[in-house]
Amino acid sequence: MLSFAGAIDQLRQFLDSTRTLKADFTQIVVGKGGKKPQQSSGALAIARPGKLRWEIQKPYPQLMIGDGEKFWIYDPELKQVTVRKAGQAIGGSPAALLAGNNELDRNFTLKEAGEAEGMAWVEALPRQADSGFEKVRLGFVGTELKGMELLDNFGQTTHIRFSRSERNPALPPALFKFTPPAGADVVGE
Repeated sequence: MLSFAGAIDQLRQFLDSTRTLKADFTQIVVGKGGKKPQQSSGALAIARPGKLRWEIQKPYPQLMIGDGEKFWIYDPELKQVTVRKAGQAIGGSPAALLAGNNELDRNFTLKEAGEAEGMAWVEALPRQADSGFEKVRLGFVGTELKGMELLDNFGQTTHIRFSRSERNPALPPALFKFTPPAGADVVGE
């Protein structure tokens, strides 16, 4: 049998060696009991610690930006912006696993989750009850993050697959800045 480095080690190596990350993603959200999956795709950029840009391009555009202080969610169709303090929005969230400051063990309980789809998986269980999700799984091929699966508190599972990943590219600071567009409703702070 082939021996693989444990997925927890792969996660730690990935985080230790990644300051910035850029990737495309496809995301499938499956409702409780397998109800009608919703598929979307877009692009992700991370500058650690604390900066995140998650941009869904198809089928319905949505932009999420964490600038280190605030976390913005913009829905162009509804012309609505939701804003929260970054600590509240990111602390124990799946985004914290990638964009956080390596306080993994403070926010999550990690365990090996075996092999599937050619990836070694690690399971992260949030230590805070109000994180909004039950568990996150991260899939690695070597030290490359290729997959993420989130099970939320409503029984929905989000399957994310990353492609065209680029580690430690130079990313313009403007990627992580957000100004609400004129006429948009701002909800939150």
